[in-house]
Amino acid sequence: MATKSVLDRATTNTELDGVSADIGLLIIRVVFGALLAVHGTQKLFGWFWGPGWDANAQGFDFMGYNPGKFFGTLAGLSEITGGVLLAIGLFTPLAGAIVLGTMINAINATWGPGLFGQNGWETPLLFAVVGTGFAFTGAGRFSLDHGRPWQRQGFVVGAAMVVLGVVAAVVTLVFKWVL
Repeated sequence: MATKSVLDRATTNTELDGVSADIGLLIIRVVFGALLAVHGTQKLFGWFWGPGWDANAQGFDFMGYNPGKFFGTLAGLSEITGGVLLAIGLFTPLAGAIVLGTMINAINATWGPGLFGQNGWETPLLFAVVGTGFAFTGAGRFSLDHGRPWQRQGFVVGAAMVVLGVVAAVVTLVFKWVL
């Protein structure tokens, strides 16, 4: 009776090995995108025990994003749009840019306590990194982007989306400091 070692069994190629990265991207996309979209609905609608639009606007005013109603709405819409687009895998690199731009502003707003301080910028940084990753990788095979004429991924697309996200964040920060 011949038995394979654990290493031999772990490295054996199967039919499903060709889609394992796509399954991983699907899981991360759906969970991350849905949670980000829920976070946006908390801001705008008060769903899922969130603060709602008025309290969110006051919070943005307090953080120096005046007028708070404009910037709070922009943040909530960006989180919902970026999250939903990632979850369904549609215009994924652009969704990554939306997440990156939004999270750069979240990092700015939470800079004071530090990376790991209470209400620090650890979570926005994590979200920004995930969004940036999707700007480069695309959504994978199990998405609405797959096989479509608009499907884009790779270094050039990822780099362009990072530039777009950073420029959008900087423009928002300039308006924050000017208004």
